[in-house]
Amino acid sequence: MEKFGKSQSVTRVEDLRFLTGTGRYVDDVSPDGALHAFFVRAGVAHGTITALDLEEARAMPGVALIVTADDLVAAGVRIGLEGKVLRNGAAPVRPILAQTRVRHVGEPIAMIVADSLIAAKDAAEAVLLDIDDLPVHVALAIGGDVIHPEAPDNLAFDWALGDADATEVAIASAAHVVTTQVFDNRVIVNAMEPRGCFAEVTDGRLHVAVNGQGVWSTKRDLMHHFGLSETDLRVTTPDVGGGFGMKGMRYPEPFCVAHAARVLGRPVRWMSERTEAMLTDNAGRDLTTTATLAFDADYRIIAYRLDTIANMGAYNSQFAQAIQTELFAKVLMGTYDVQTAHMRTRGIYTNTTPVDAYRGAGRPEAIFVLERSMDAAARSLGVDPWELRVKNFIKPQHFPYTSVTGVTYDVGDFVRVLDRAGQNADRDGFAARKSASLMQGKLRGQGLCYYIESILGDPVETTAVEFTDDGALIYVGTQSNGQGHETVYAQFLADHTGIPAARIKVVQGDSDLIPMGGGTGGSRSVTVQNTATLAAVDVIRTAFAAFLADHEGVEAAQISFDDERFRIAGSNLTPTMLDVADMARAAGRQDLLRHTATIKLDNRSFPNGAHVAEVEIDPVTGVVTVDRYTVVDDFGNLINPMLAEGQVHGGVAQGIGQALTEAAVFDDDGQLLSASFMDYAMPRADDLPMIGFASEPTPSLYNPMGMKGCGEAGTVGALAAISNAVLAALEDVGVTEIDMPFTPHRVWQAIAAAQDANAAA
Repeated sequence: MEKFGKSQSVTRVEDLRFLTGTGRYVDDVSPDGALHAFFVRAGVAHGTITALDLEEARAMPGVALIVTADDLVAAGVRIGLEGKVLRNGAAPVRPILAQTRVRHVGEPIAMIVADSLIAAKDAAEAVLLDIDDLPVHVALAIGGDVIHPEAPDNLAFDWALGDADATEVAIASAAHVVTTQVFDNRVIVNAMEPRGCFAEVTDGRLHVAVNGQGVWSTKRDLMHHFGLSETDLRVTTPDVGGGFGMKGMRYPEPFCVAHAARVLGRPVRWMSERTEAMLTDNAGRDLTTTATLAFDADYRIIAYRLDTIANMGAYNSQFAQAIQTELFAKVLMGTYDVQTAHMRTRGIYTNTTPVDAYRGAGRPEAIFVLERSMDAAARSLGVDPWELRVKNFIKPQHFPYTSVTGVTYDVGDFVRVLDRAGQNADRDGFAARKSASLMQGKLRGQGLCYYIESILGDPVETTAVEFTDDGALIYVGTQSNGQGHETVYAQFLADHTGIPAARIKVVQGDSDLIPMGGGTGGSRSVTVQNTATLAAVDVIRTAFAAFLADHEGVEAAQISFDDERFRIAGSNLTPTMLDVADMARAAGRQDLLRHTATIKLDNRSFPNGAHVAEVEIDPVTGVVTVDRYTVVDDFGNLINPMLAEGQVHGGVAQGIGQALTEAAVFDDDGQLLSASFMDYAMPRADDLPMIGFASEPTPSLYNPMGMKGCGEAGTVGALAAISNAVLAALEDVGVTEIDMPFTPHRVWQAIAAAQDANAAA
């Protein structure tokens, strides 16, 4: 790393322990002798609790405690889980444990704590629970039997943005109008490591460990619900096996486990099982949109109108109401120069698992609708979809550009990125590949998506650097969920200090060691954390230069630093930062051994890029094969290109999974029919092609390193790229509309229906 300079593709150092089974996850670090928690959950989607008899369960061998909502209330615990609510949005209470009514299958009703998991499960079998069924509403539609009295017609919110009148006028006067209806299917996140936590009381302090996306929001929540002070509580997060937004939310289980540990004075642990996770983890997507694009005679977009129905599930999860409204709107118009638009989104409650952020959180949904609409328009207008995009792109000379929803993009060169994508995807060779597929009785289609992301999350972050006898510790306010933070943060600090990366240890996930932080979410980590690290390096340079000046008897202005060594004018002395730290330690200057900086970024960054997918479809079986996939991204300046490429690969895999195989399916009674890997089809290695990646950067102006977040971009671009490729292929047999996921059965049915229609005509 040190030999070849900055922005290298450095191999992830943490992978050694992950791949050899020595990672330390929450289930690995739970205290010895911890009691086991198991939750009694609703088996029906909607009903009134008429009986909850726990006496027999309490008498079961090994049972230490059973917790209900009444117990939490009696202990003074606030039992309502609050979510962000839009202006005029409904705000029904989501209880930590159900009190009188259940609203989705899997909702927790009681927690049993026992000396073994088997004992806790046996006791759960002895619980007498009666629930009188109420009518169930699962349709993605307004109306139905009311789930919350606060939400007539099950309407969680009715939100709009833009100029409705101007948009209607523009559509009415347009030379061409194309309307598309797009369904964005519900997905279950299925992180490799399910959710889990443990709690213990040590020296009078509550310690909660949770495998989430940042310890500080969890600490704030626990303080709020239990009435604790800062010093009463410590929250930690060990290694985490995937989060994707789903683990960034508040859930009932950690509060119950923490309560039990306080009551019993013993450690208590809980780990979700896979079907339990599928029933209770916040799901993603689940919305349907009618989109209208209006064009002038020259095929320039003059207006865009959206009408969306978005499923919230049974309750407001933490950010659910904001996902399909405020975050969706950040990239409403994508990369296109359009100043007349209107979006209306109505959220609804259903008797299903709550829905919240999933990799991209609103931005994949917005880009999916827009880019599906662009391809539909190109087909309707008889123009090339690539040329239609280029005609409507924001031009480089128009940056900074304020979008129709008030977001200001700093830089971009979309044509340059698209041209590179066309070259890398061998667009010119597509016709020959299509002909070869036809010779084998296969259909081939190429799909394009040009996306833009809006990145920031919490704009405030802190970095602390501490010098030790062995090297340096860097304390960070984000939380790795598998992205490679231990590598990239050490690499970045090494690049700017000359400290060997092997002598830098990244410290994260401990509220005692790191007093504040924004956690991980919104692709914020590298951009915000490294900006804070850069500020911390400036603090160190200034402090060390002053110390050296005093030590050597020279003016501070005579001392410089070249990212590896300090230089003193007129002297052969060239100490490294570690050398200066040793000098300070020897001089008793402990104050020079730890330095902290906190920054706030005032603006978002806007990664963007082109995804080009090619699929081949067997019309006899309906099987869709992704044959080629090319990505060219503008992530600004890359710190570690290999890690950025890995993030793109992972994001594309999740997008392909949603497009081809994944779907959460509920029956009319609200039972999840896809609650195991026997029924929920995760993408596998042989479902994915090799994914080509290239970088075509325009450095951001909104942070000093010119960086742009990359963690979610792969998913943002993949949904529409695959969908457009499938529709392009199916167009040859008369299929014009089909919804994700493009399973063999669904594709086969669409082809058969089109053939029947053609025969009838």
